[in-house]
Amino acid sequence: MCRNIKPLFNFDPPATDAEVRDASLQFVRKISGFSKPSRANEAAVNRAVTEVAAVARHFLDSLVTDAEPRNREVEAARARARAAERFGTS
Repeated sequence: MCRNIKPLFNFDPPATDAEVRDASLQFVRKISGFSKPSRANEAAVNRAVTEVAAVARHFLDSLVTDAEPRNREVEAARARARAAERFGTS
């Protein structure tokens, strides 16, 4: 999985449309191989990001779970701790 795409399901507060769009942009960049598309491909990339974001939002909204929602701050702290351990930073 692309490291820049973060899990968005079962958080309190729920994922925002901006977060879903950012994940969709990363997905489209990954599968296209473009970090910045040419002007000739820009419209196609933007359309793909919009369509992927709509499908991702619909998917996230349809998921169900009995688990308690995860706290964003706690998850971010865990990610920072993993990064510090992995890369030797503080």
